Amino acid sequence: MKILVAEDQADLARLLQIAIERQGFTVDIANNGQVAVDLATQHAYDVMILDIMMPVKDGLTALKELRQAGNDTYVIMLTAMAEIDDRVTGLDAGADDYMTKPYSIQELMARLRSLDRRDKQFETGPINIANLTFDPQEQRLVAHTSVRLGATETRVLKLLLANPNKAIPASQLLQVGWESTDGADETDLWITVSYLKQKLAAIDAHVTITGEQSGPFTLITTVGNHHDD
Repeated sequence: MKILVAEDQADLARLLQIAIERQGFTVDIANNGQVAVDLATQHAYDVMILDIMMPVKDGLTALKELRQAGNDTYVIMLTAMAEIDDRVTGLDAGADDYMTKPYSIQELMARLRSLDRRDKQFETGPINIANLTFDPQEQRLVAHTSVRLGATETRVLKLLLANPNKAIPASQLLQVGWESTDGADETDLWITVSYLKQKLAAIDAHVTITGEQSGPFTLITTVGNHHDD
């Protein structure tokens, strides 16, 4: 999983980074709410951990802004305030879970591991964007005609489609597509992306993938800017 941590206390942010990386996850740190919004807008995350009390832009404001922009990433709010009203406010703003400071880092890591297991077991339904329908379970793309995908192509495209207009690093696509970077490199990814672009073009999908061989890669629509729900 890739995780965003928004925490302005440098020592605590560093502890969280170390703990999360020890779980085998990757992590980005934001030291204020505006940086968190910027990172979440540019990159794909599986989980965001947002402290409510942050400079420049507080966690609740950042969360509301992200939700209004259509970002539905799982969010855990961190707050030093234990009152029920603050918890309710966070959940109403779009948080999925919360932890009250001081909290147990071990408990937070357990929650992240649980989310990771849940994500691996969860199968999404069809995804629609522009004139394209992608069914990950059937490994099929449908536009004017249809085409089948391989397992690796399916995993790579699923991440790109879930994060349109976001630049996804090659390392993240390798981790998802091959489940381990040991057996694949950027050349393998480039070949897979090239095949995906060819298949999208072959069925006249109004969607393509941009990026150089070393990445990052971005999925964009090629006709208008409308995304179907």
